[in-house]
Amino acid sequence: MPEVIFTGPAGRIEGRFQPSKEKNGPIAIILHPHPQFGGTMNNAITYQLFYMFAKRGFAVLRFNFRGVGRSQGEFDHGEGELSDAASALDWAQTIHPDARACWVAGFSFGSWIGMQLLMRRPEIEGFISIAPQANLYDFSFLAPCPSSGLIVHGDQDKVAPPKDVQTLVDKLKTQKGIIVEQTIMPGANHFFEGQVEPLIDICGNYVDKRLAMLSAA
Repeated sequence: MPEVIFTGPAGRIEGRFQPSKEKNGPIAIILHPHPQFGGTMNNAITYQLFYMFAKRGFAVLRFNFRGVGRSQGEFDHGEGELSDAASALDWAQTIHPDARACWVAGFSFGSWIGMQLLMRRPEIEGFISIAPQANLYDFSFLAPCPSSGLIVHGDQDKVAPPKDVQTLVDKLKTQKGIIVEQTIMPGANHFFEGQVEPLIDICGNYVDKRLAMLSAA
């Protein structure tokens, strides 16, 4: 898992990159939780998502948003972090120019950034959004949401209350041409304490299903 440094809009960005063994292997970008609340690319869920995609032959990149770890710059309330994510995808595409697909996966604050990246980059065909804070962040830009994906959250989440996530899911499920799947994990809080392993299994099973659909097409 090589350490990488690439140039972002606010200076250098520190990341970890696992190349794909296949020339046309898909790319996945993993986005960490809120930088001002201890979120880094080494967050347990971010780290496990990285390995889940790598095991499935993806070229995977996780990185620190500006101002976190060795990434330069300072927190920018989402706007700059979205630019960081776009730069990360650009960089991964220069390493894997023949990638057959792109995915984005984010946890909490990272899921909000990921969904915005999805709107700006038509090559992203799948997403995983873990515990999106629909109570705090405006997701109305998903009009319409361009890709199918998975939203996972816990029924004991006090940070991203289930009713707010449900409102977001219900809105997305009315859109034609995409399928948004939802999994509510019983007993799980915002940080999935004691439940990270089953959470990653749910995400991995979803990716397997999507990949199987592609190969059957």
